Amino acid sequence: MSRDTDVFVTEGLVDALLEYAAQEDPESLSMALSVTPAGDLDGAEDLDPDTPVFTDLYVPQQDRSVNVVFGMDFTIPPRQTQGRFLSHPDGTHDVTREDDLHEVMLVAVPPWKRSDLRAYNRSGRRLSLTILNAIPPEDGFEDGYSR
Repeated sequence: MSRDTDVFVTEGLVDALLEYAAQEDPESLSMALSVTPAGDLDGAEDLDPDTPVFTDLYVPQQDRSVNVVFGMDFTIPPRQTQGRFLSHPDGTHDVTREDDLHEVMLVAVPPWKRSDLRAYNRSGRRLSLTILNAIPPEDGFEDGYSR
């Protein structure tokens, strides 16, 4: 998934991510995100059908010591996630050295509103973020993923 400036995400996913961040505050949160082609979504007809739209999140397990080795989470199949959500309860909007890097990163800060969410590429450059009122297909869920 290659992006220059535009990141698309569904309203439902944004709301879920912000709710998780608020629940974990004052702790930070890092969650893997995956995409669905716009052509598979209801409400994304204005986009090219191949445009990737973030629709799904990987809910981290509480007791992950067996699944996480040397910073790698082995419960997520390789190349199955194209982005990462990061919460910064300290109010830092930018990507930091402590963050888990990914191709695309969505960073949120308190008070956990849609306007408090920004998108960045792997090098920390801010990207355009569009929140879509689109609905992903109901099938295709894998263990640990949520919409």
